Amino acid sequence: MTPAPIRILGIDPGLRNTGWGVIEAQGSRLSFIACGRVRSDASLNMGERLSQLHLGLMGVIADHAPQEAAIEETFVNRDPQSALKLGQARGVALTAPALAGLVIAEYAANLVKKTVVGAGHADKAQVQMMVRVLLPASGATSADAADALAVAICHAQHRGARLRISA
Repeated sequence: MTPAPIRILGIDPGLRNTGWGVIEAQGSRLSFIACGRVRSDASLNMGERLSQLHLGLMGVIADHAPQEAAIEETFVNRDPQSALKLGQARGVALTAPALAGLVIAEYAANLVKKTVVGAGHADKAQVQMMVRVLLPASGATSADAADALAVAICHAQHRGARLRISA
């Protein structure tokens, strides 16, 4: 018996650009649904920028009706101020699907890259290329959207194990 399809929203958090990608997984079969990025206006204050990200992600959820969300854990090697801003954007990326009642999983960037490319230290160009190979209908997507699709692909591959662990 073929498992029921599951719609997955992948999110790559960022304050300027939060990438998102929606796929449908049915067993090992993956189908591209949509992708893009939610942008915040750098001229606005932090609260307004976070609000833009929140409203954008809620719109994506309303438009594409995912059942689960997968979010990339952030690894920042820059200054503490940048890390704090990225953490705030990541908080919004976690809150939007939680408010919509979605099951949420988080994945380390190295696991996402290893799952999609086969190497945990792959660069953005390699991730983009493999996303196009795995989801040809996604076409030429931005790096942010490709990263989000990679997170969704990672979740599709690992969700069964995660569900067995939590049961």
